[in-house]
Amino acid sequence: MIPTIPQARLIKWSYRAYVTLFFVYLALPLSVVCLFAFHNSVFPALPWEGFTTAWFFGTDAPFIGVFHERSILRAIGTSAFVAAWVAGLSVAVGTCNAFLFVRHDFRGKGFLYILMLLPLIIPGVILGISILVFASSVANTLEDATDLWFDGLRPGLILVILGQFSFITTFTTLVISARLQKFDLSLEEAALNLGATKWGAVRQITLPFLMPAIVGAGVVAILMSFENFNTTLMLVGSDSPLTITMFDKLKQGSTPVLNAVSLLLIIISALLGLLSLLFQRSKG
Repeated sequence: MIPTIPQARLIKWSYRAYVTLFFVYLALPLSVVCLFAFHNSVFPALPWEGFTTAWFFGTDAPFIGVFHERSILRAIGTSAFVAAWVAGLSVAVGTCNAFLFVRHDFRGKGFLYILMLLPLIIPGVILGISILVFASSVANTLEDATDLWFDGLRPGLILVILGQFSFITTFTTLVISARLQKFDLSLEEAALNLGATKWGAVRQITLPFLMPAIVGAGVVAILMSFENFNTTLMLVGSDSPLTITMFDKLKQGSTPVLNAVSLLLIIISALLGLLSLLFQRSKG
């Protein structure tokens, strides 16, 4: 609806009802998940049998809480480890990509940019399978030639990190590039005229200007890494990240402990997003 165009009362109320229903549709599943995280039953279903926090802090079976479920805690630690590496690599490479595509013109730039965007349209399962097949082929070739065992090219955390990094870097590049395009190059030129080196001008002027985008891209990378399932499923080894562990537990039967984990992830995601927003405003 365009506010400047006069609308009939019926159209206005229909639009408001549509917007309300849309947000209810988005929020209702999350609200149900959060509600059943406190359900005093081993089954996350109605009828409601009472309120409990056992699915967070419980120590006696069957009410084993999240903070006492070793497999869940181990999976959270694994996801945090993967997310830290993926965020660090993708932000570093994304920053370099941003300077490459924004500051430089060269032959094949358009084609290279399209290649950088390809992970956005390739299904995660296909991407994971492609990486797995390629890494396995390289590992087999190297092992036949050297009689050595290349664990890093077999399913495991290294491939999970590389798999997530391969498409999350695209998002970090776009976020940082958007900020870099707004930068006034005359600021760097002024620093150079005052005796600064090229790297000194970038380090003291350009990078601080990009810091809100860099932090925001890092938060996006962490959240995308934590929630990724399709690509991770194809590359995971014995150490399973949180999404894979939750999927395995769901196959055994849903319990409110999964709802409790989901609630914690919602809270952490909201806090990270809020902190990122506050940081960008403070630096804006």
